[in-house]
Amino acid sequence: MAKSIMIQGTMSNAGKSLIAAGLCRIFRQDGYRTAPFKSQNMALNSFVTRDGLEMGRAQVMQAEAAGIEPDVRMNPILLKPVSDCGSQVIVNGEVLGSMSAADYFRYKKKLRPKVLEAYEKLSSEYDIVVLEGAGSPAEINLKSGDIVNMGMAKMAGSPVLLVGDIDRGGVFASLYGTIALLDPDEQEIVKGLVINKFRGDAGILRPGLSTLEQLTAKPVVGVVPYTRLELDDEDSLAERLGRRGERAAVDVAGGRPPHLSNFTDFNALGRVEGVGVRYASSPRELREPDLLILPGTKNTIGDLAWLRGSGMEAAVKELAGKGVPVFGVCGGYQMLGETVSDPEEMESGGAVRGIGLLPAETVFEDRKVRTRVRGTVCPMGGVLGGLSGAEFEGYEIHMGRTECRSAPLSRISPLSGGEVSPDGGFSGNVYGTYVHGFFDSAQVCTAVARALMEKKGIDASGVKALDVREEKERQYDLLADTLRKSLDMDAVYRILERGL
Repeated sequence: MAKSIMIQGTMSNAGKSLIAAGLCRIFRQDGYRTAPFKSQNMALNSFVTRDGLEMGRAQVMQAEAAGIEPDVRMNPILLKPVSDCGSQVIVNGEVLGSMSAADYFRYKKKLRPKVLEAYEKLSSEYDIVVLEGAGSPAEINLKSGDIVNMGMAKMAGSPVLLVGDIDRGGVFASLYGTIALLDPDEQEIVKGLVINKFRGDAGILRPGLSTLEQLTAKPVVGVVPYTRLELDDEDSLAERLGRRGERAAVDVAGGRPPHLSNFTDFNALGRVEGVGVRYASSPRELREPDLLILPGTKNTIGDLAWLRGSGMEAAVKELAGKGVPVFGVCGGYQMLGETVSDPEEMESGGAVRGIGLLPAETVFEDRKVRTRVRGTVCPMGGVLGGLSGAEFEGYEIHMGRTECRSAPLSRISPLSGGEVSPDGGFSGNVYGTYVHGFFDSAQVCTAVARALMEKKGIDASGVKALDVREEKERQYDLLADTLRKSLDMDAVYRILERGL
């Protein structure tokens, strides 16, 4: 069985996912077969594996850092919120059903054997497993039957590094308070503390670090500097969702509905020099972008109601009428159509009117499409005509079936082989697709950036999109270099070797 180390945090967005990814990269660089693991993930950004199963993007990112293919065993439970108090529950990549928070809290003890089985199988194939917790281990109202923080650490026999976020303030109190709220046996599992996202001279922290070590009887194994990395984000706390992009020559703006999912679809566009990607929650924030994007959503009908109530639907129609290209992906594509029907009550039931910018009807079905695909953009004119013939790879992950009466946007086929079929549609300056990862293609991204620049009279001859895979590799190496310089890696390896 593999040796293991677990990264827990004092709160959500403390940096657990990136610290875990950085350690995966370091261990890989040092010659160890390494895999990530998070027993239970709550996120709307998900991914489809090569065998058609669904998992959280954080563990996909960590698997990439470790240089291995994402495997659903790395994230056996995925919770995808569909409302303020309920989630779709996905176990080992397959939809189990939707549950309220209270129902899931009672049910989750039944999932413990599945979590342990996934971990043990993964552990048997690797030298090191880097585990990640969720939220905080000191959420004392949720500790009963815990399977993701200290409960998971005990199942795996894994020592824990506790991470605190100094950028949000109160890091000494959060680290000390977290330790204080743990049971004595849980306190013993914590073998070191990490302060993350520090800006400035780390020497200023020394008096505080000494006091913290005395109070907690835990060593501080590192102070990690604030580092901006262009890696896939996990959820709605992602920093990129707050970026405004005012200084970019080409302004790409997206709607930010309450159930926004897979906004990582547009990260590649933001990596093109001169292009900025931002998200807006109101018409005032939306302004007049060069490209309007509608990302995916886990609640198409609910977010359509939000678009109407917030005035965003009217703004989308007005911009489209002015010739601004509008591009929807997955749920965003569904919204652009004429109707969305839910006869089997997969969301809220009934039928609602869509935005009406594409001649399409969507019907929800009790079957989730999960397929990795490759495709080629069909010949087209208009603002984004340069996309014609561009090749791409991505994945479909949706509950609906959409019939679009316009010309298809592309023709796709499963990566594993199979028949070619039409996907999406376009009409004038409005485009839609079901394929997540469409913009990760350098051909697609370059064509879009050039088209938008040429429309504004900007010289686009030198525009070239970055190779997404190569850029990710550089970012993972930068993350590993940062952690090597800021963590006491000798101490980390000692903790790893000693275990519990």
